[in-house]
Amino acid sequence: MSIPAPRTPPAAPPQTGLPDVARRLLAIRARMDSAARNAGRNPADVRLVAVSKFHPAQAVSAAMAAGQRVFGENRVQEACAKFPPLRATTPDLRLHLIGGLQTNKARDAVKIADMIESLDRPALADALDRAAQAEGRMPDLLVEVNTGDEAQKFGVPREQADSFIRTCRQRFGASLRGLMCIPPAGQDPVPHFRLLRAMAGEHGLDVLSMGMSADFEQAIAQGATLVRVGSAIFGPRPPTV
Repeated sequence: MSIPAPRTPPAAPPQTGLPDVARRLLAIRARMDSAARNAGRNPADVRLVAVSKFHPAQAVSAAMAAGQRVFGENRVQEACAKFPPLRATTPDLRLHLIGGLQTNKARDAVKIADMIESLDRPALADALDRAAQAEGRMPDLLVEVNTGDEAQKFGVPREQADSFIRTCRQRFGASLRGLMCIPPAGQDPVPHFRLLRAMAGEHGLDVLSMGMSADFEQAIAQGATLVRVGSAIFGPRPPTV
């Protein structure tokens, strides 16, 4: 009588069944949590802004299915087309506008955004103020600081930042929540993150939006409360854009 061969236990379900966006999102969250703990911070104090610019609504839906609720867009027109249908089914979705904002887009931005991260000049402050009065709402605001004083970039220059922040605090009150920066490409981002943190501390602001796909762990170590991650979640920009 032959002895039957032992049965091989069934393999665990493979994780590759998750959509790519969801798998990448979970990996980014794990790295964020680890970076926060390594810095002695509570991971709950750092929020992820999933930058979905140029990606279709289906990609946003995949991230939403994995629990993501805060998204970042560069273009007001794209955001206005993409997000109202998503928000209709998911009321707690939050939209941040993170790109340079033209004054003629201010009213549309005020209508759709929960936070505008790119307040960087008096003319835009005027346009947002008028739009808020017309719409009866004001999104949260961040002042974007050009920490590298790069001529080709948006953001208030460093030497003008303190004065501009004070003026915006007087004008917008509690709606001005904090600061944002994009360090120069190819440079160590840490000095720029430290500069932004120091500015925020001087003005009593508690929101720091800094760090992207390549450097968000360093930003968390320097006090970021918002990190903006796009390509590491959604992949390369679609070639048709």
